[in-house]
Amino acid sequence: MRVIEIEGGKGPAEALRLAERPLPEPAPGEIRIHVRAAGVNRPDIVQRNGLYPAPPGASDILGLEVAGEVDAVGDGVTRWRVGDRVCALLGGGGYADCAVVDARHVLPVPDGLDFIQAAALPETAFTVFANVFEGGGLKAGETLLIHGATSGIGVMAIQMAKAAGARVIATSRGAAKAEAARALGADVSLDATNGDLLDAVKAAGGADVVLDMVGADYAELNLNALKPGGRWVVIATLTGALAQIDLMRVMLKRIVLTGSTLRSRPADEKARLTAAVEQTVWPWIASGAVQAQVQATFPLDQAAAAHQRLEAGDHVGKIVLTV
Repeated sequence: MRVIEIEGGKGPAEALRLAERPLPEPAPGEIRIHVRAAGVNRPDIVQRNGLYPAPPGASDILGLEVAGEVDAVGDGVTRWRVGDRVCALLGGGGYADCAVVDARHVLPVPDGLDFIQAAALPETAFTVFANVFEGGGLKAGETLLIHGATSGIGVMAIQMAKAAGARVIATSRGAAKAEAARALGADVSLDATNGDLLDAVKAAGGADVVLDMVGADYAELNLNALKPGGRWVVIATLTGALAQIDLMRVMLKRIVLTGSTLRSRPADEKARLTAAVEQTVWPWIASGAVQAQVQATFPLDQAAAAHQRLEAGDHVGKIVLTV
């Protein structure tokens, strides 16, 4: 089968190359998916740069989410059959013609969606559900502040929060992105490059939960923007991981600071999360309240161009490889 291999620590044009590897066979409890589309995510770039190695037992091939058809089933798998249309969360291996995955980490392609749309769902839906709803405890009537609101994660977070009955304050860079976030449902959409962002967030009422993908540069802003009892959820550190915060203010405002990664979670925990996402998020997709937002697609052999597009930062929503 065709795969995209990486030579880490280089730019996309130098690091990503098309190669061939033997077709993988599903082990007991696994299925093999004939990949039709694979999501491109920022952790792929971090891994390409040599800073995010695959966890033990995972494929070294990039790609954390795919959609396609089941074409082989391992022993003990009862839910899935050859030919089923599925999407899946992977520990790696998505940039390829075929991928094997724990059958418990697989979901049906929602009715009405094609493979490209379905491939844009798992990584974002799982991440938002695990961090905003489980880690952050967002409830109906509360306000979610999303930084990086037009990223793949941000776009999903806006829609899922609104589907759950929450209010959304979105921040993004530039007037065009602010308008895109507003069109996706944000109640307040702020251009982070225009004016005092903290004053604007406070004027909008502050936040019960912050979904932070920025990191160090927004630490003080988040501490000030959160209401008493607020939850600050960190899932990326694009401006750095080291920040100085006033712990007395954390105590006085009763703020919970938390964060997580998804890829390294144990298989059983991912299986639990898969079931929870299917129960809560898949009905929102079926109703149209949450939609896959795909900005651009690239053929598998143009994975380098897909990475360049993602790194440019001008996209709204997801970038997907077609296989």
